[in-house]
Amino acid sequence: QVQLVESGGGLVQAGGSLRLSCVASGSIFSINAFGWYRQAPGKQRDLVATISSGGTNYADSVKGRFTISRDNAKNTVYLQMNSLKPEDTAVYYCNADVKTSGWGPTYMHWGQGTQVTVSS
Repeated sequence: QVQLVESGGGLVQAGGSLRLSCVASGSIFSINAFGWYRQAPGKQRDLVATISSGGTNYADSVKGRFTISRDNAKNTVYLQMNSLKPEDTAVYYCNADVKTSGWGPTYMHWGQGTQVTVSS
C-alpha cells in the first residue's frame, strides 16, 4: 500500500510565502509523476502544478508565483508558493502516479490535503 502525507499549510498574509511538502511511503518501486491540486469550498478540485520526467506544468493562475520540485531519493514533492493571494485559499492535495513493482502498472494515489488560508 502507498500513503501520501502533505504538510506545510497554514495561515499567511497576502504577499507572503509557504512551502508545501508531500512524502510518499509504502510499497513504492518508482513514482512516474507528482501533482498538486487545490479545492475551495463549493468548487471543483483543480490542477495547480505537475512534475515528471517530461518537465513541469502550471495552472495559469499560479505561473510565476509557484514552483513545483521533487526529491526522488526521498519520494517527496514540494510546492513553493510566493506572492500569495486570498484567492489561493483552498485545501491543497498531493497526487502521485506510483509503480509498486517492476512489472506492474502505475496507479494514482491522493493525500488527505492541507489547508492554506491567505488573508488580505
